[in-house]
Amino acid sequence: MAETNPNSRLEAFCDGVFAIALTLLIIDIKIPATESIKTTADLWNALGRIAPSVGTFLLSFGVIFITWVNHHNALKLVNKSSAPFKYANGLLLLSIVLIPFPTALMGEYILTDHASPAVILYEAVNVLQAVGWIMATSACLKGNLLKNESAIRQARDARKFGFYASVTYSVFAVLAIWFPLVIAIITTLIWIYWLIFGVRLKEE
Repeated sequence: MAETNPNSRLEAFCDGVFAIALTLLIIDIKIPATESIKTTADLWNALGRIAPSVGTFLLSFGVIFITWVNHHNALKLVNKSSAPFKYANGLLLLSIVLIPFPTALMGEYILTDHASPAVILYEAVNVLQAVGWIMATSACLKGNLLKNESAIRQARDARKFGFYASVTYSVFAVLAIWFPLVIAIITTLIWIYWLIFGVRLKEE
């Protein structure tokens, strides 16, 4: 029997990668050691110390989830496949599996004097994800993989936003050398915006 969806295996593979990346995020949030807890106040203080890790976990969970939603909807706009499209998806997935590492670094160092490298790496991963979107949408457009004119318009819009994002996060990575906490906060606000308003790729 002929395969009705040429991207079914690609979609299943991508969904698995997204799911694993989401699961790995929580591993770096450690329960406070019981040896250091003598009173209830000690536990509250210990929980306060891991609050940055929880915050960065929630940020990255949101980033990966938003990307999955957009990726899921994007694949419904195409009815063909190509090698460039598959490799572009691979680059996008690379950005997803890299997220847990800078997330853990930010959780550990964001409130210290050594936060810059963590935030720079986090912004670099965001740049990589934007490049992945640019390549994926470009592959769709150049390879005539899209279903209809509406899908073509959406792919062009997504590629445009990919360019904007790559420039924005590149600038953020540079500014994080001097203002890591501010850049981390701005990045968080941007992703909150995308969570509420920014899911633009819709099935037609």
